[in-house]
Amino acid sequence: MNQLDQLAAVAEQAGCTVLRDEPMMRHTTFKIGGPADLFITIYDCAGAQQVYHTAYELEIPVLPIGNGSNMLVSDAGIRGAVVAFAGNFGAVSLAGETEIEAGVGATLAQVCAFAQEHSLTGLEFAWGIPGAVGGAAYMNAGAYDGVMKDVITACTHVTKEGEVGTLRGDELEFGYRHSAYTDNGSTILSARFSLRKGEKDQIRRVMDDLYSRRKSKQPLELPSAGSVFKRPPGHFAGALIEGCGLKGKRFGGAMVSEKHAGFIVNVGGATCDDVLKLIDYIKETVFRQTGVMLECEVRIFR
Repeated sequence: MNQLDQLAAVAEQAGCTVLRDEPMMRHTTFKIGGPADLFITIYDCAGAQQVYHTAYELEIPVLPIGNGSNMLVSDAGIRGAVVAFAGNFGAVSLAGETEIEAGVGATLAQVCAFAQEHSLTGLEFAWGIPGAVGGAAYMNAGAYDGVMKDVITACTHVTKEGEVGTLRGDELEFGYRHSAYTDNGSTILSARFSLRKGEKDQIRRVMDDLYSRRKSKQPLELPSAGSVFKRPPGHFAGALIEGCGLKGKRFGGAMVSEKHAGFIVNVGGATCDDVLKLIDYIKETVFRQTGVMLECEVRIFR
């Protein structure tokens, strides 16, 4: 029995679901990506500890995945194990009068809807962000002048060795598209949101307004990984790209969105290589014309 077989056996004994050679294009919002050696779905904390501890002992790399947004996966796939979270990890519940506890597998849409239903305000900015709780906390996701740092006060995690712990407040080290988890190798299992009492109908109106604005400006009708580049100091990436005349620029099935130049969309059959060529072309063109070097926000796995 090889190492992958050993991990698969432990995961199945722990109640996890294990798929072999699972195409990652089925699990990313870009609809791009080759097969993962193992695709393990974990349903509870004990399963997470077992899988992470065993993978660490066997020296098998583990890649946690949420909603599959903000990531570009190689056409050759991913070696080792990709880990998804469901079951208990999809739960959203009240943790106090104005606090919400959400599992890593819950989508931001679920958390926002739950907050609105319980008349809690502060999370409206996240309505429409196509991600799950874990990824949003990991990268301090944000939109419309709001970021996760404003609302997340604690995260529970599992370390690569399989130990469970919690980071609170300043320990989370939130920055622009950054958190402590960007560097520490641990995987978020849940997040605590601290909100404020509000008026249910007003919260819904703000959510609807922000979603309408997002829908009118962003290419939500086509597969993408979200905004491709970080915001350069003093600039907007989309405006720089548009100013360089790159809307509609295409390599294979990957195209700079004609609706919002900060997005690369999959117009049909795009490969990882298509997207990478287009990213390089955009960076080179923008730097040549403006002197600004764009930095990728999308995480690339190859």
